[in-house]
Amino acid sequence: MTATSGASREAVHHDDNAPSETSGVLPQDLSKPVKPRLRGWLHAGMFPAVLISGVFLTALADTDPGRIACAVFTLTACLLFGVSALYHRGNWGPRANAVLRRLDHANIFLIIAGTYTPLTILLLPDGTRETLLWAIWAAALIGIAFRVFWVGAPRWLYTPCYIAMGWAAVFFLPDFLREGGIAVLLLVIAGGLLYSAGGVIYALQRPNPSPRFFGFHEVFHSLTLAAFVAHYIGISLVAI
Repeated sequence: MTATSGASREAVHHDDNAPSETSGVLPQDLSKPVKPRLRGWLHAGMFPAVLISGVFLTALADTDPGRIACAVFTLTACLLFGVSALYHRGNWGPRANAVLRRLDHANIFLIIAGTYTPLTILLLPDGTRETLLWAIWAAALIGIAFRVFWVGAPRWLYTPCYIAMGWAAVFFLPDFLREGGIAVLLLVIAGGLLYSAGGVIYALQRPNPSPRFFGFHEVFHSLTLAAFVAHYIGISLVAI
């Protein structure tokens, strides 16, 4: 058994770009990856919107710390949507596919930490602010290392890590309410719920409405878009 053949089997069983189904595919084409036709297009369309809106948010932020924090948020969001679009839209060889898959999964930890950054800097008091920033970025780096070095980890193991890291904010919701108001609080919670729902759908691979066109992964991507928009609006209300 060669290393190449082992890697190929792992890609079939674990790769996010693996086919959702093979019905309607001719037998001679079964070895070729068949992705839902909309795979990656949602994030590809979102990338320029995130870049442009993020630049405006950063430029319009009221304070220097706010601008830096919004720049971090924008950068991590661009990495998330840009790499995801590149990974899911391309037909890559095994080596490039493995690299992009690691980056794609690692970027989820980055967007969580990147979203925390402006909320923490702009809404939390001294002391608490620094503690949460250090903790959340340390957790992100640990999570990135975990996904890079164990890319074949089962979904049921790493998906709860994303969700748990995201919901660490629950302990600081009273501060978000006091400093940001009810609208910011509700937007932060809504974004968290949308990300969490997407994570559950990704882990369960259900619902899978149209595997040939718009499968469970596209449902997951749709929810990440909605979650980002909710958090973007909330951060804008605080930063500008």
